[in-house]
Amino acid sequence: MDIFREAEGVNFGTLPGAVDTLLQQGVVAYRSDRLRADRLFRQALDLAPEALAAYLCLYKIHTYMGNLEVAREAAQDGLREAARQAGWPADPTLWPRGQSHADGPARFALFTLKALSFIELKRGERAAADALLGILAEVDPTGSVGWPVIASLAEGAA
Repeated sequence: MDIFREAEGVNFGTLPGAVDTLLQQGVVAYRSDRLRADRLFRQALDLAPEALAAYLCLYKIHTYMGNLEVAREAAQDGLREAARQAGWPADPTLWPRGQSHADGPARFALFTLKALSFIELKRGERAAADALLGILAEVDPTGSVGWPVIASLAEGAA
């Protein structure tokens, strides 16, 4: 599912009303004004830096647009915030192993680590992508967040 093509509002979970409104407006704006979408998502982060959905929106739109440095930065920021909320260290190599059934911020952290591995692969940073995928193999051994798909892409790119 592409959240930026949904006709209805996107369910971002429980967020303050103003933050949800900004994210919804950003999703709609992305279709015709990507700079405005970026501004709206950043406004949401300014209001609520703990709002993980805003990081997701930022790294997704910038990945779609090919702004991979910006996407990488947004994903790294979201990863740190999700890890903090999950009570995990900022360094993913220190995350607890076997988190395939994680939910909440822990699941978002795993999902964002997968996204970061994809961004690194698109940036041509194969070693960085492989390192992140290696962490995911230990932390999410069943591949619950879909990282094996990225691992297959990496193998095909070799």
